[in-house]
Amino acid sequence: MNITTRQTVEFRKMYPSDLDRVILIEREIFLFPWSLGNFVDSIKTDYICRVLEQGNILLGYGIMMMSPEEANVLTLGIAADWQKKGWGKQLLQHFIHLAKEQHVKSIFLDVRESNHGAAHLYKQMGFQQIATRKGYYPAMCGRENALVMQLML
Repeated sequence: MNITTRQTVEFRKMYPSDLDRVILIEREIFLFPWSLGNFVDSIKTDYICRVLEQGNILLGYGIMMMSPEEANVLTLGIAADWQKKGWGKQLLQHFIHLAKEQHVKSIFLDVRESNHGAAHLYKQMGFQQIATRKGYYPAMCGRENALVMQLML
């Protein structure tokens, strides 16, 4: 058993001191990553900014905007070495729990049409596609559609 399997996984608030590591993951997993400014603004705006950490290893992060009636997951990322191990599901479950605590009625998120793995995970967790945003995301050859998904709580 290696040391990382014995350490507790923690969901905690994202701090500006985490952003160097968050940006490394962001650039590793997304062709069109958020900027440092996007993350700084999210923290300053008091969005729900969380990291998933095991020991001193940052496994992933997510940002959710919450209003009285609904929540919107703005970004969620798991470091490439830690993908397909259930961490994305756990992080999303954490956000769902936070939304339920605030008595939010639904959670929305957008996912690239080509991101079949993420879309499948969201469907497994009860999200349903409710719309398509044409040309929403930048892509290597133009623009890519976003699937708009909703989870009723």
